[in-house]
Amino acid sequence: MAVVAVWKCDRDGAMFDNKKDAEDHDKMLELAANITSLIENHIPKIDESVSESIGLLLAERRDLLAKACKGKPELLLEQHDASTVTPLVANQ
Repeated sequence: MAVVAVWKCDRDGAMFDNKKDAEDHDKMLELAANITSLIENHIPKIDESVSESIGLLLAERRDLLAKACKGKPELLLEQHDASTVTPLVANQ
């Protein structure tokens, strides 16, 4: 029987085969949570699930948003694969 090392993200239970991917995913989720809080603080009547979806969307596309803010807003209109990290297993 082989032993396989995996890293589990505490925030959502996603599991990864290397520490860097797990830490990157955790940082993305932390950013999503902070964006969600920002949205909810500035739009008090927004539905919580909507603000969470927006926070996650923006966090997943943070690199693309940074490029758009630096003078290439047309990039936001192109189709992009948001997933930069592939979890082995996610608890759902």
